[in-house]
Amino acid sequence: MSAVIECPDDGDVEGWWRLARAAHAAKLAPDQVVWRSRQGDDLFALPATALAPAPTAAPAIPEEAISLIATLLLHRDAARFSLAYRLFCRFSEQPALIRNPADQDVHRANMMAKSVYREMHKMKAFVRFRQIRTDEGEHFIAWFEPEHHILAATAPFFQRRFASMRWAILTPAASAFWDGNALKFGPGAQRSDAPADDVMETAWTTYYASIFNPARLKTKAMTSEMPKKYWRNLPEAKLIPALIEAASCRTAGMIETAPSSPARKIIPYTPPHHAAPETDRLAGLQAMVRACTRCTLHCAATQAVTGEGPADARLMIVGEQPGDEEDLAGRAFIGPAGRLLTIALERTGLERAAIYFTNSVKHFKFAARGRSRILLSPTSDEVEACHAWLEQELAIIRPKVIVTLGASALRSVTRSSAPPTGQPLMLGPNTFVVATVDPADLLRLRNDAEKRSAWLDFLTDLRMAAALLAAPQPVPAPVL
Repeated sequence: MSAVIECPDDGDVEGWWRLARAAHAAKLAPDQVVWRSRQGDDLFALPATALAPAPTAAPAIPEEAISLIATLLLHRDAARFSLAYRLFCRFSEQPALIRNPADQDVHRANMMAKSVYREMHKMKAFVRFRQIRTDEGEHFIAWFEPEHHILAATAPFFQRRFASMRWAILTPAASAFWDGNALKFGPGAQRSDAPADDVMETAWTTYYASIFNPARLKTKAMTSEMPKKYWRNLPEAKLIPALIEAASCRTAGMIETAPSSPARKIIPYTPPHHAAPETDRLAGLQAMVRACTRCTLHCAATQAVTGEGPADARLMIVGEQPGDEEDLAGRAFIGPAGRLLTIALERTGLERAAIYFTNSVKHFKFAARGRSRILLSPTSDEVEACHAWLEQELAIIRPKVIVTLGASALRSVTRSSAPPTGQPLMLGPNTFVVATVDPADLLRLRNDAEKRSAWLDFLTDLRMAAALLAAPQPVPAPVL
């Protein structure tokens, strides 16, 4: 028994699966199925009316095999349907076959899938929308000529990326339309159906020319990533030949030009004025911190990061040192760890605006790694050089509760190397100290279970601080 099966439309993966399952249920071997096209070329020409509906319980094949076949079906090769059905039958009997890249069918399918993925990537990179105005408002039209049947699979990317626009992507085989509410597909179009340019064309080409760096030009690499077959639909492509031709002269001019120092303007952060008794004294202290040269950390750091918060704050949070974002902005706890801390404070009912934030070290210590700056732990001498500033902050703020983030902050506040006990400590007769982890340590955890446990412990410590703030009188605790 054999069957001639009429293929669904190009890109209709679900339609192919229905036909393949029905053929498999009819016990048709791969060499018994002929796939012909409706147009009478070398694909599906006759409907598979003789096939029974696909059974409810389809043969189980690995998820990665399903994904491979689905991607393979988007290829333009006319033999893709025969290969896909052959793999479907083989995976049904040998699920482990997907992990054998040396198998001829698996290797060929992987190569075809790789070509499809590459074309999807190119479509995301090289689609250029052009604006048109209609009675209904602005619309954006793009023309693209994909090698494979990838429009339906790639259009959801543009739906997410340009959700607020009404747009259409036209291709020779099919078209995609997004009206702001639903993604729809229609028949193919012609190049003339899309606008040739729009009002932004000049601005875009000017921008492209201005960011073109002749010193980094590698023509072979550029044409590999942006093949010339896409150039005819890219507005910037008309500039590329001239830019390449002038690259060597422009590079020579750049070499001959004397280097200039980068203009990096950092505006010192001025903390907001708080109506508290010690505001003026605190402002004077912060001015002295910004001018501090007690250790060498000030040489590489952008600026000192002073404490921030009301002078009459009842809660003080002390970290180890500012990070990269804090160093650039001159504000405490605004980087990734600071944002995580803000979430934790909201979860525990603590108002950030009522808290005084500071660090035991006021300058950012780092090591340069390319364009990145990697945080380094301060030495004991550097912590000691900054301790006088922390002492003065404690004397001015006189908080009821101090939360220390990490072991270095705890040692700086308590002047003790004793590890945290999990219970509040007393710093003098009227101040509690709650020791907890540095939020940056939570961000470094990779194990989900450890991350969840550490996060809950962190919230528990902050709730302890909130309870101590609300307590009418000091409760018994070890005195430091």
